Amino acid sequence: MKFVIQRVTECSVTVDGQVIGAIRKGFLVLIGAGREDTRENADALIKKMIGLRIFEDENGKTNLSLKDVDGSLLLVSQFTLYANCKKGNRPSFIEAGEPKMAEELYDYIVAECRRQVPIVETGSFGADMKVALVNDGPFTIILEN
Repeated sequence: MKFVIQRVTECSVTVDGQVIGAIRKGFLVLIGAGREDTRENADALIKKMIGLRIFEDENGKTNLSLKDVDGSLLLVSQFTLYANCKKGNRPSFIEAGEPKMAEELYDYIVAECRRQVPIVETGSFGADMKVALVNDGPFTIILEN
């Protein structure tokens, strides 16, 4: 499983010209599920993500977590995180989880995050999405297991 976490001042996701999810301060999280991933993998990454202390405190040090700053989450599924480009110029996606399994894991991640974070917005699994963001820093972290 892979989470690409971007600290943002604002972000949104649009499908068919309609904004379906938007947040202010928080994390945009691109989520990719691999073939062998489980809920246990998801739980470990959720715990790590929510505990990340990457917001600045009053001294300018990255010392505050999402909860400390009343941050929000925008969770977006992205199977292309599993693109393998080692051979040729066309990516292979054989390491990505099957769509049904990946969607179940994505839904699980959304539900678990909603239990821990007051504002959780989402993209639409499998949709052609347009994601807009202001990356704060920029600050981007990749978590995987």
